[in-house]
Amino acid sequence: MDREFLIDLFADFGPVTIRKMFSGYGISADGINFALSLRAGLFFRADEITIPDFEAEGSKPFQYSTRAKTVLVNSYWELPARLFDDSQELAQWARAALAAAQRAKVKKRPKGKKAVAKPAKKVAPKRSVAKKAAKKAVRRVGKATRPP
Repeated sequence: MDREFLIDLFADFGPVTIRKMFSGYGISADGINFALSLRAGLFFRADEITIPDFEAEGSKPFQYSTRAKTVLVNSYWELPARLFDDSQELAQWARAALAAAQRAKVKKRPKGKKAVAKPAKKVAPKRSVAKKAAKKAVRRVGKATRPP
């Protein structure tokens, strides 16, 4: 899918930002990424509220393979193919995906606990080489002038 096709596809949804990402594009609205367009297809953000809709359509979560295993990304699900022909219903699914992305963003925020600062350890300042040499010289002179 190219950039122009994606812009047309989301016309009924509203303005989107499309940026190069991995082997395709990341699609966002209001600064929140809610869809991925990759070689494998178009994937919308999903969560526990929207995943049942994807499952009912027979969609699968995004996955990719590494040398060692296949990684399943349950937060992005493939858009049902029938929605490519129905721009108004696609816009509804896109709004649901944006809402899922917004809910995920809220979950990631810290709970408000502030980190407790540990007291800093007192470290003696390092003396310069010149100061150490001068102190040794004073000690030697002091020993030489001391009466036996």
